[in-house]
Amino acid sequence: MPTFVKACPAAEIPPGSGKTLAVGGKEIAVFNVDGTFYAIDNECPHRGGPLGEGDLEGCVLTCPWHAWQFDLKTGESLTDDSRVTTYAVKEEGADLFVEV
Repeated sequence: MPTFVKACPAAEIPPGSGKTLAVGGKEIAVFNVDGTFYAIDNECPHRGGPLGEGDLEGCVLTCPWHAWQFDLKTGESLTDDSRVTTYAVKEEGADLFVEV
């Protein structure tokens, strides 16, 4: 059963940025889009690129290896019919928690 696990202080991920974290035994990329946090698997389904190092433009993330794009809200690829797993994120006090 999924449970929320403390990921990091929210201040570590300023608006417009992302960070790769180990949460609940998984490598997850967490992004801050204008104060709203999104979490996805860190591995691109195309060739395994590190999504946490990708370019963020609004809710669209571009993989740094081959420019595949993903919607952070849904995990759906804007490049083909693949997707990445998304995870719920909540803020409690100064900390972020990810449901894994």
